[in-house]
Amino acid sequence: MDYLFYLTSALEWALLIYFGFAAAYVFLFALASLLPYRPKLAAESTTRKIAVLIPGYKEDAVIVDVAKDALQQDYPAEQYDVVVIADSFQPQTLSALRELPIRLVEVSFEKSTKSKALNRAMATIGDGYDIALVLDADNLMERSFLTKVNEAFDRGYWIVQGHRAAKNLNTPFAILDAVSEEVNNQIFRKGHRVLGLSSALIGSGMAFDYAFFKETMANVKAVGGFDKELELKLLRDRQTIEYLPDAIVLDEKVQKSEVFANQRRRWLSAQLIYFKRYAWSGLAGLLRGNIDFADKVYQMISPPRVLLLGMVTIMGGGYLFLSWLFPETSWLALSFQEWRWPLLLTYLGMGMAVPRKFYNLDTLKALFTLPRAFALMFLSLFKLKGANKKFIHTQHGTIEDKTPKA
Repeated sequence: MDYLFYLTSALEWALLIYFGFAAAYVFLFALASLLPYRPKLAAESTTRKIAVLIPGYKEDAVIVDVAKDALQQDYPAEQYDVVVIADSFQPQTLSALRELPIRLVEVSFEKSTKSKALNRAMATIGDGYDIALVLDADNLMERSFLTKVNEAFDRGYWIVQGHRAAKNLNTPFAILDAVSEEVNNQIFRKGHRVLGLSSALIGSGMAFDYAFFKETMANVKAVGGFDKELELKLLRDRQTIEYLPDAIVLDEKVQKSEVFANQRRRWLSAQLIYFKRYAWSGLAGLLRGNIDFADKVYQMISPPRVLLLGMVTIMGGGYLFLSWLFPETSWLALSFQEWRWPLLLTYLGMGMAVPRKFYNLDTLKALFTLPRAFALMFLSLFKLKGANKKFIHTQHGTIEDKTPKA
């Protein structure tokens, strides 16, 4: 019996430490995100040549409109090219794209990946650019996006992440996805920059020194989550990633539970793979003072916010219920007294990180789908094998006209 008690006690403490540290982490960076972030001013300004790279796989429904929108920047037209990387597009879509003043790069792979498409495009368009800006095929940039990116390069940054925000709020899952994105923006981007650490990359709305990006991407082989592999390599080499909270790029949010589940399963699988790959080098980086890299490696094993919220609620509620049901119990090593702190820190952190614009009735209604979202993510933990070995396409352009009123 003593052996069983020690075993369960060790498990209790392991869960408390894991989720407790994650809760404190979320709280710290959410609190930091409430402070203003003021990047240094540039000493001089240069208008750089920008390649706007838009890889797309079977994105016939949205790509033409996205390409037209990308041409509407307030940046000098002769100083940027819109480059659409077309993988498995319909002939009529290709014909429509050829009529636009863009560069069209047609690609075809036995196994399609975003990294392959980007590498092929840069090999095709040559080296006559200063900045590579990566968008998803559904992204819409605000008119001054390129100007703000260029200003960040004036300040000396080589890698810049824009503020990706929701394009649609038409279903409860879309609202949850939008809130999740903004929470991550606050914690992993603005909060990190306020405290002097690098912003996280997000896969689109991100810009790089062109030559540096081309050279770095040549060694990125990821099927999914290529941005994770990219930022780990960058931070390992002590590069700093800037964040532009006022440079907005709109992104289509998932609208259905099955898409949400597939997307999260792919992300979780990628994170686990990269944690295994970089765990020891992350620890070595920490010992050498590379806090940025060690922090990024930790993010690969930290629980996603939905899982963290669900688990601390279940654990805290469970211990509270057991203390009420068995007030004299001695077969548990911990109690609600210990779990109340992760519970409190998580709720406070999440509350601080959610933008005020989402404090409305539509978000409240969407919160009723949180248990389903948590269940889907929890079940995804048991289906990670092979999830990052094949390309999973998320279809865009299926937005229904049900956007909640502001």
